[in-house]
Amino acid sequence: MPQNSLSSRYPEDIVYSSPLSVAVEEQRRNALTLVRDALDQRRCILAFQPVVQARMPKRAAFYEGLIRIIDHTGRVIPAVDFMDAVETNELGRRIDCMALEIGLDTLAREPSIRVSINMSARSIGYPEWLATLERGLRSAPDIGERLILEITESSAMLMPDLVTVFMQDMQERGICFALDDFGAGYTAFRYLKDFYFDIVKIDGTFINGIAHNPDNQILAQALVSIARHFDMFTVAESVESAEDARLLVDMGVDCLQGYFFGAPATQEPWKVSHLKSRMTG
Repeated sequence: MPQNSLSSRYPEDIVYSSPLSVAVEEQRRNALTLVRDALDQRRCILAFQPVVQARMPKRAAFYEGLIRIIDHTGRVIPAVDFMDAVETNELGRRIDCMALEIGLDTLAREPSIRVSINMSARSIGYPEWLATLERGLRSAPDIGERLILEITESSAMLMPDLVTVFMQDMQERGICFALDDFGAGYTAFRYLKDFYFDIVKIDGTFINGIAHNPDNQILAQALVSIARHFDMFTVAESVESAEDARLLVDMGVDCLQGYFFGAPATQEPWKVSHLKSRMTG
């Protein structure tokens, strides 16, 4: 029988996917199952990373709460391993709900700290996420003043009008907003005036190794100047060396975040007596 006749007779035998695409799709399905099971069983925690004051690095300005899920063996899975697979579907919204719920509970237990929680602009229209936020704000009068919501550039630009209105409403209730991954290439600077972010977090691609990268020094200084023009507080992400930290302090960055000052930890870092400064070592 001619090959084309066989192909037309048995179309299910024709495989167009490459082995790589099949493997990627299987990995995505596994990630979705892992996240769904963890959410259903509430096997989720936050890992907290300190964001320190640039000129007083022993003092944390706030802590970023980063979602982690726990698999059935007890292994802690970081968001980088599953967030791409869930970001655009309902599991992404459920992850945002869980992170916000844990963050608000943490603020209620620890009245001396501020915590930032990551969110997608997509969650603004998700009823359960909004209900979680309202419950938390009602639980204690000062919770809103100690909560920071972080939105990435790419997420904010998906629906700028919705984000702007939401931010204005929540800022009246004391919540601060941070623009994450600032400078990564998505934001039209004309929107900065309309967004009124309180904080901008300069993307780590400009920061890591900046002491030896003159191009990134120029770019980071420009981002700091833009943020200062709009009265926005600046945080440098991915600070991993004393040289980088000192240069960023001299540049006028307000806060520093990165492994040099502390890795994300599931053990609550504010219970440690003080943050160790290594900048003078």
